[in-house]
Amino acid sequence: MTATAPTAGSSGTDVRLTAISKRYGSFTAVHPLDLAIPAGSFFALLGASGCGKTTTLRMIAGLEDPTTGKVELAGKDVTALPPHKRPVNTVFQSYALFPHLDIYENVAFGLRRRGIKSVKKQVDDMLDLVQLGDFARRKPHQLSGGQQQRVAVARALINHPQVLLLDEPLGALDLKLRRQMQLELKRIQTEVGITFVHVTHDQEEAMTMADTVAVMNGGRVEQLGAPADLYETPRTTFVANFLGTSNLITADVLGTSGDDILLRAGDTKLTLPATRCTTTARTGEKLLIGIRPEKITLTHADDAGTIPDGRNRITGRIADSSFIGVSTQYVIDSPVGPGLSVYEQNIERDSRLAPGAEVVLHWNPGHSFGLDAAQSVEAGTDAGEGT
Repeated sequence: MTATAPTAGSSGTDVRLTAISKRYGSFTAVHPLDLAIPAGSFFALLGASGCGKTTTLRMIAGLEDPTTGKVELAGKDVTALPPHKRPVNTVFQSYALFPHLDIYENVAFGLRRRGIKSVKKQVDDMLDLVQLGDFARRKPHQLSGGQQQRVAVARALINHPQVLLLDEPLGALDLKLRRQMQLELKRIQTEVGITFVHVTHDQEEAMTMADTVAVMNGGRVEQLGAPADLYETPRTTFVANFLGTSNLITADVLGTSGDDILLRAGDTKLTLPATRCTTTARTGEKLLIGIRPEKITLTHADDAGTIPDGRNRITGRIADSSFIGVSTQYVIDSPVGPGLSVYEQNIERDSRLAPGAEVVLHWNPGHSFGLDAAQSVEAGTDAGEGT
């Protein structure tokens, strides 16, 4: 598969993988892959445990030798170069700071190792970039996890790499701190302007930080694009389910009307704009119509007459509901399928929308997407680490 990210800024360098693959005996961790990452972009490799994302990153870093293919940085073939001769640095989840050195000396380490004697301005500038100037003389154990992570980034950036590789760098942080650090990393990348390649299993993390996301599954890139495009128009059931939650309804194709595909799910007729379908829809065949839970409006059956014309409608019964603060999540059993999900913001809650209530689910047909019904609707969501 050839995957090319949208053009980004002009600083930094690009990463190009050509027919890159990695096998361990009879196991293929990464199938032959072509990938082009523009200079200055924040690029994320996203996937579950064992999908090949970390192996791909390690081949860019030179920590793994590819079985086939080549790695180019700024147009130069670096496939045969050892890690220390590549213009990249890597930040790992463990940070690997030197506990006996203070923060200043941790950041200065790379410069001193290269024999640079006058390091003060560069170290001070880098500590200011990561907003740790007041912590220069503290030891790593005196810092929080998020502060240690920023030290690791500063230590990597001070060597002026053309590409910064980040391997699950936020995985050890708690949820609140992780979200803060997502914004911090994006700010730092914007300020320094170099290419960041970030490996993560966390969908929210990838979508918050990256300009472009490559969703990996089974050693292949399932889909590549801007986060909003992947979420709004997934091309496979894996992507639809891995990036958030999707209701996938099996429907029969009845035909077309203008620019719309006409469908039937059970006894319910639905429409789907042809531009929102990623596969050929032939009359008499089946199609998966997908709709995100937050795109659906839930109306009590007594008020069904107030629903505007032109919307897709499905009747059902509330099986369960969960109040989670910003929204209430409903599980709806319907003739088209059990366990449909609906997320409603808690702005004006209808007290009648309780388990057992008869309801109508309705949405704008343009918010739907169509997928090949031959695909499995199962999608692994293991959030552990791996290749």
